Amino acid sequence: MALDRLDLGVPVRRIGLGLAAVGRPGYINLGRQRDLPEDRSVASMRARSHELLDFAYAAGVRYIDVARSYGLAEEFLAGWLGDRRDIVVGSKWGYTYTAGWRIDAPVHEAKDHGVATYDRQVSETLALFGDRLDLYQIHSVTPDSTALTDRALHHRLADLAARGVTVGLSTSGPRQADAIRAALRVEVAGEPLFRSVQATWNPLEPSAGPALAEAHADGRTVIVKEAMANGRLADRDADAIAAALDQPWAGVVLSGAATTSQLTSNLRALSLADLGPLPLPETPDGYWRHRGTLAWS
Repeated sequence: MALDRLDLGVPVRRIGLGLAAVGRPGYINLGRQRDLPEDRSVASMRARSHELLDFAYAAGVRYIDVARSYGLAEEFLAGWLGDRRDIVVGSKWGYTYTAGWRIDAPVHEAKDHGVATYDRQVSETLALFGDRLDLYQIHSVTPDSTALTDRALHHRLADLAARGVTVGLSTSGPRQADAIRAALRVEVAGEPLFRSVQATWNPLEPSAGPALAEAHADGRTVIVKEAMANGRLADRDADAIAAALDQPWAGVVLSGAATTSQLTSNLRALSLADLGPLPLPETPDGYWRHRGTLAWS
């Protein structure tokens, strides 16, 4: 399989592994009751994460995606890394995990893009990863996010970039394209601040595509998340991931596999010669409205 680069100095395969589904007991991917056992204790989820990481590493995956709000995903990854210096670590800040390791929690995460949250969370992330952190992204930026206009925050992020960490953002919601284009205009001392963009793109919700193409043309790294639409395209997983890989602006496409068999199926996307017919796109508003109805399980 061909290697790609994440512009972080370490070769990675074009499929990365995200730990959102296995860093905490509850998530919004469809089919979790089938994918995960009833025992979702910390020990059980740590073992599941490490099993997936071992399998992904053996298969050649070199980019791993976590976040402060993914329960203990950062801790699980940090405990696994060891001396694997060829792994590229990307994490995100801006949401705080609030579920207390419960699946039935009324609120699972709280969003705040303020400087105080950044200061707290970057300290927590660096305490776990030290110099192993390669990419740090603002989590789920929308056009109204203060993260796009807060100059004090921008200077904090520029200081992190000066230490060798790539600074980026992820986006969500029906106006991802607006958030991406606004982020491309943010500069500190005449230099672009955000060097990477992680966005939802899949056959049901491709609306961010033109803005991601602009980001790529401007030299930013593009990471695709939710290529399988939170499990809605699970029966066409390899096709959906291959469709994302086929976009000329896509650098890395994330697998959110919860089992090694799912990851095996996802990795088939790298060798697919032809894509079968894929579902037609939904309106962005309709897609995100449907996503908002998915239950944590």
